[in-house]
Amino acid sequence: MENSRIQQEIGDIVGTILDDYKQNRDIDKISVFNQPDQEAIINITSKLLRILFPGYFRERFYKLYSINNSLAALTEDVVYNLNKQIATVLQYSSDFSCLSGEAVTDKAEELTLEFLRTIPKIRELLNTDLSAAFDGDPAASCKDEIIYAYPGIKAISIYRMAHELYLLRVPIIPRIMSEYAHSATGIDIHPGATIGKYFFIDHGTGIVIGETTVIGNNVKLYQGVTLGALSTRGGQQLRNKRRHPTIEDNVTIYSGASILGGNTVVGHDSVIGGNTFITESVKPGSRVAAKAQELVYSSSGMAESSERIDRSGWAEFSI
Repeated sequence: MENSRIQQEIGDIVGTILDDYKQNRDIDKISVFNQPDQEAIINITSKLLRILFPGYFRERFYKLYSINNSLAALTEDVVYNLNKQIATVLQYSSDFSCLSGEAVTDKAEELTLEFLRTIPKIRELLNTDLSAAFDGDPAASCKDEIIYAYPGIKAISIYRMAHELYLLRVPIIPRIMSEYAHSATGIDIHPGATIGKYFFIDHGTGIVIGETTVIGNNVKLYQGVTLGALSTRGGQQLRNKRRHPTIEDNVTIYSGASILGGNTVVGHDSVIGGNTFITESVKPGSRVAAKAQELVYSSSGMAESSERIDRSGWAEFSI
């Protein structure tokens, strides 16, 4: 049977593509075995969630009847695979660029073990976050429901793990973890953000929390909130500079609010209304609202019979 046109030309096409990789651009890297493995890091993240909540996720890989044995096997699995990934990504950090050979292996082992030692700390923080979610949401029937079904608690759980790796200055892996959470929940929390106890995200879709954001205790965010930078036009020149706001204790921020800028501080016990745009600091105990739009109702489509509704008296609301 005569070769088809595709069969005849595939060799030339492959050759052209391979030649395109030889231009020494950033996108031309083809050595995959000394690069981080996204799939492996996501798998590690999923196993860490089982360690954080051992009674909530059925273990499919280890057929052990003892929870101690199961957790031991799971933890050893995480240590082995996380250690491999950390050893791989150390090449991306100027902090560890002087290391080579056994020194890289030793440093990766040290960082892996230091991270695993933070698990009890992470779990203690998550216990407060779970309490905040249950206490703050009348739609929650029980805490188990929150762990099983709420995207907010999943995003916060992964953030708290990624944050500890970020503090250890492990490159790339924390960001892969947080972007996995972003894709799974619609909630984008940079691992560099600092977040206190009793943090509650309700609904969550579209929330963005930037790298240098500082959030105090007992803070509640609704969907669509942005805690972002006022401007990023400076690009890499803004690295390591405060670009994102500070949210003090006991603040509630309703849906669609944008709070921007490294010098912007929302004082404690404030309530920020929906769809507000804030670039200046807010005093403690404030209630901030966008001026309510006028709603015009018309009867039978006749503009002349419209009724104007004044909604200037904004009050705190709950979703």
